Amino acid sequence: MGTLTLIAVTATGLMAGVFFAFSVAVMPGLADLPAADARAAMRRINARIQNPVFLLLFLGTAVLCGIEVFQGRIVGGLLYIVGCLLLTMVVNVPMNNRLERTDDAYWPAYLRTWTLWNHVRAVACAGATVTLLLGF
Repeated sequence: MGTLTLIAVTATGLMAGVFFAFSVAVMPGLADLPAADARAAMRRINARIQNPVFLLLFLGTAVLCGIEVFQGRIVGGLLYIVGCLLLTMVVNVPMNNRLERTDDAYWPAYLRTWTLWNHVRAVACAGATVTLLLGF
């Protein structure tokens, strides 16, 4: 296994961990709060996650996975690119933006749908980790 692949495996695993933690701890914790408090907390989380360390990991992993696709590890690379990067841009980010513009009544639908798609991102990242590790 080459150095870039090893870094991609590590990075996809880290991203799987981020999404897993949100699915099993952060979102259930927010679900226990009143809608106004949960929405306010999630809005802060969404603002704070946009930091250089997270963005380097999130976007840098996509670049590495793109390289992996061109080196023949197509399944692993595409699992991350489609199941994490593309899904985030098409589903989770628009939902986060809507959360900024709406009132607390949107929170229950946001919580349910956002978390469902976050589960998908966690599984896609874990799948990318395993398939890259196996050379696919």
